[in-house]
Amino acid sequence: MSDQSTTRPPRVLVTGATGYIGGRLLRRLDAAGYRVRCLARRPRTLRARLGQPMEVVRGDVLDPPSLATALAGVDAAYYLIHSMGAADGFEERDRQGAQNFAAAARDAGVGRIIYLGGLGSDDDRLSSHLRSRNEVGEILRASGVPTLEFRASIVLGRGSLSFEMIRSLVDRLPVMVTPSWVRVKAQPIAISDLLDYLQAGLDIDLPQSRVFEIGGADQVSYGELMSEYARQRGLKRFMLPVPVLTPWLSSLWLGLVTPLYARIGRKLIASIQNPTVVRDFSAREVFGLVTMDASEAIAAAIAEDEHAAAESVWFDALSSGGAVKTWAGSRLGNRVFDARQVASHAGVVAAFAPIRRIGGDRGWYAYTWLWKIRGGLDLLLGGVGLRRGRRDPEHPAVGDALDFWRVQAYEPDRLLRLVAEMKVPGQAWLEFRVEPEGTGSRIRQTAVFHPSGKLGYLYWYALFPIHQLVFGGMLRRIVELGESPVRLSPSGKVSKERS
Repeated sequence: MSDQSTTRPPRVLVTGATGYIGGRLLRRLDAAGYRVRCLARRPRTLRARLGQPMEVVRGDVLDPPSLATALAGVDAAYYLIHSMGAADGFEERDRQGAQNFAAAARDAGVGRIIYLGGLGSDDDRLSSHLRSRNEVGEILRASGVPTLEFRASIVLGRGSLSFEMIRSLVDRLPVMVTPSWVRVKAQPIAISDLLDYLQAGLDIDLPQSRVFEIGGADQVSYGELMSEYARQRGLKRFMLPVPVLTPWLSSLWLGLVTPLYARIGRKLIASIQNPTVVRDFSAREVFGLVTMDASEAIAAAIAEDEHAAAESVWFDALSSGGAVKTWAGSRLGNRVFDARQVASHAGVVAAFAPIRRIGGDRGWYAYTWLWKIRGGLDLLLGGVGLRRGRRDPEHPAVGDALDFWRVQAYEPDRLLRLVAEMKVPGQAWLEFRVEPEGTGSRIRQTAVFHPSGKLGYLYWYALFPIHQLVFGGMLRRIVELGESPVRLSPSGKVSKERS
């Protein structure tokens, strides 16, 4: 936004900040010096996720009065909202939300709207999902506020919907039955390239609304993407094409072998039955950005996968799957999870206290004898066992040894992530998060295991019944201790002092 004063960075509103793209974009804009404001239906939950000072305002595009405050003083607004995870009737909600937002942006004098839509010619027989996204773009452009609409196809990146589907299928199925939609051409774009376009949209001259089609350097099908992923992972996979497999049947298949909800899988498949390729190349001329090809994008996603968790994941969006669910023993890509969450009457400080004190002399709160057996086995295998304890009984720090774990990430009263240093056929993490919820809090406990081959999977599933006991009991005891009016002494004994 070239007309902005050099002494005052532009204020930018990001909607969809809990989603895969919005979550990454807001951090990038914040790092670039923009004054970022996020719109959220549950501000306290988003603030807890951010873990850094950032303006978050309560608002909902389906609640017009709430938008006036959110858009006040805003120079540019990103509209990254769509209802792909919703049940039937999402078109009307998307339409109404766009109309409310467009009117509020016009009344607030917003300088520009930047919207991310989907590739697909208006002449094609588009799916209801793509039709709705194009309609949203038309509504925003009709507002009178200069609107920059980017239309993109498949987004490739660690945690993106399409990449996680590709990875799950290839990692799990040596032989795949591939319906016709697997052979339809698309023009995937790497998540980093997409973010480059979204950020660059703040700076170009925009006297009137424009639509830009954006994509990576090549046109490929899902089948070719799966073959390329398999090649880079050193996997031999065979695809058996079949002439027809309906989106409904395909979605059930995806629901069985991937982390996709069947409803989302059905909408994803419906949206790629027609080619989604760039036909208007004006974006390259205007922005001058050089984008990755599909092979480079997949390599970048695999490289990011070396970390314990992605910066954001497609199901981060609160609406992606309807009600929040607990997954125990589920899989995302080639990782297996035991994820649990529970509400606590305690505030975040009290709820987090047992978490920051875990391990060492206090033990692991449930079935400590099983932990000790595991530590003894680790010693026999040449590992570190439980003998290391912990440096400080009250406050961990990144890099601290904690029994046979090491502290990988720590944010007081919010996050503790441990990475295992025990002997296991793979990599393991144990993470605790506490977020404010009403007058209390919500505690999320996640065990993540990245198996090394078939032995790793055998290890995880052989211990699955024990994990149910240990992880379930541990979380219940953490809640009890957080809500208890008594406190633990450093030795782990109960003191009658009030907390």
